[in-house]
Amino acid sequence: MKKILSIALLLVSFNTLFAQEAEREVKTGWSFGVLPTATFSTDNGFQFGAFGDVYYYGDGDTYPDPLHKISWEASHFTKGRTRLYLAYDSKYLIPDMRVNASLTYVDDPMYNFWGFNGTPALQNYNLWGNKKDYTPGINYYGMSRKMFRGLANVQGRLADNLNWAAGINFWKWELGDMRESSKNENRYSTDVTLYRRYQEIGAITAEEANGGTSLELNAGLVFDTRDIEAAPNKGIWAEAYLNGNVINQRYLKACAYFRHYIDIPIHIKAGDPVFAYRLAWQQTIAGETPFYMIQNVPLLVQRNMISEGFGSSNTIRGIRENRILAEGFAWMNAELRVKLVKFNLFNQYFYIAINPFFDAGIVTKQYRPDVFGTGKTLDPRLALLGVDPVIYDAAKAGDIVYSGGAGLKIAMNQNFIVSVELAHCFYNEMVADPWIGIGINYQF
Repeated sequence: MKKILSIALLLVSFNTLFAQEAEREVKTGWSFGVLPTATFSTDNGFQFGAFGDVYYYGDGDTYPDPLHKISWEASHFTKGRTRLYLAYDSKYLIPDMRVNASLTYVDDPMYNFWGFNGTPALQNYNLWGNKKDYTPGINYYGMSRKMFRGLANVQGRLADNLNWAAGINFWKWELGDMRESSKNENRYSTDVTLYRRYQEIGAITAEEANGGTSLELNAGLVFDTRDIEAAPNKGIWAEAYLNGNVINQRYLKACAYFRHYIDIPIHIKAGDPVFAYRLAWQQTIAGETPFYMIQNVPLLVQRNMISEGFGSSNTIRGIRENRILAEGFAWMNAELRVKLVKFNLFNQYFYIAINPFFDAGIVTKQYRPDVFGTGKTLDPRLALLGVDPVIYDAAKAGDIVYSGGAGLKIAMNQNFIVSVELAHCFYNEMVADPWIGIGINYQF
């Protein structure tokens, strides 16, 4: 992977107050956080646009939790990807209930598809068109996808710290061969791609190759004792629920997430350090997930615009986004969150923190393993190009992937958190150095 240059240009914030501040640290009224984006990566090129959060605290009685929160993003990448996102979250819109809703649109004409089941799906960066020394005319991992998603989730109280949860998610996907910009038209062959080869061997069926729609329903339980939602100092946040599609190709997934935040009583002036860890598992227990939905990681409350497969900043940091796609996988994240300094600026409360971390994961249920068998799967067209034709090695199935790194956080009013993280994957065949993730919020 070529060097990733990422620059966070500016954090702009302002606050309109409708009530007198109390002597303690408290916010009232409205608070706006905006982050212009100016990043560059060999995955997606230069990104420009903006994203941020809008908070309403009312008279401040619920601070640091807001009464209402609106998140948004509008951005575009020079390699073609466009992202639009609008979300709403509140525990106070309806008494004793939490409402979370969002709309998302993504158009990615040069999406990277790396294959199924992670470790046995071999990656050859000489076949990746974004690599400097790529095979001329070949972007083997290229395809295109458009996604529209609308979701709404509701939680209600059963007992102290215990909620029921239910929701509905609508998805519409359009998939196809990669779509290049007009000035780069026909730079890459659409015949020699992993997307095409998987269709030829039956790993991707004709019915799902061009996309489809899903209507997912979910229901389960949430246990939550966090003191602060955005960056807890202590408490447990656990979820267990079922998530299933009720139209077209039907399936049912079981999901379980356990997050624990432990205060370390060292009593640093800026705040006690926190050890945080997450244990997570999701698996299809009935039916089969269609190709266009296999990357989805169901969540009741979205902390990021998109929550997808192993990789990127949602699960295992340090590997490509959606690098591991499977019917079931388990992972863990552990990190130490240390606040370095705390200060006031422009009538806002800020702190700066670091978070060294360690991630690991494993596939617990492979996706369509019968298609690949127990040996090696080839693409004969690669041999004609003088490239190793092995695209899948079943002997590598079940390997553990793990990575480590550190992050820097800048938080405003304990809620709007700008995040920069650097990670390295220790599973050699998935190394994507240097990996940098820039966004908002802690990962969990």
